[in-house]
Amino acid sequence: MGRTVLSATQVVLREQKSWRKFRRALRKEDQEAFDELFQAARYHVAALSYASKPTPLEPILISMLIEQHKAIRALEERVKALEGQQDDG
Repeated sequence: MGRTVLSATQVVLREQKSWRKFRRALRKEDQEAFDELFQAARYHVAALSYASKPTPLEPILISMLIEQHKAIRALEERVKALEGQQDDG
């Protein structure tokens, strides 16, 4: 019989589970941030599946970074907009 290949979602969940002792040692608010980062990685399961890297943590981390970068860009745009309002007022 052939080997069953895990789905990208299963790979992310397995990787997250492998970090459970690390997560448990974190403070509550850091545990929440940790969980949110893995949730961000799950937004990109199609790309993770397509990448099929031998080390699954690499594309998971890149997915997390993409979501963080998008959040930072959105905040930068909001700051610029607020600064523009201040100059007008």
